[in-house]
Amino acid sequence: MARDIYAYRDVAVESCWRDGQVKICPVPGQAYSHSLLVHCARAMSDTDVYPLGTRFLVSAKLTDRLGGTPFLYVYHGDPVAVLSPKECKTFLAKFIRGRI
Repeated sequence: MARDIYAYRDVAVESCWRDGQVKICPVPGQAYSHSLLVHCARAMSDTDVYPLGTRFLVSAKLTDRLGGTPFLYVYHGDPVAVLSPKECKTFLAKFIRGRI
């Protein structure tokens, strides 16, 4: 089955400490809550490669598995870009302007 590319949106996410583990969560200031979990490649939450708090730009879609808790899904084959603080701020500013 082909992947529906129109369901995916650019989302800024960051690594954060939650429930005793490193998790990936959306950066505050977007349409998605910071409490929403992101299912993505494990390498993004590896603190040996990326320090805690690293921000990424990913292509994600909102989904749930058989009516379960909603989460953001990042396809494992898509590229992941590390965002600098300035790039993240610029991305969030464009996002906010786009919603108005």
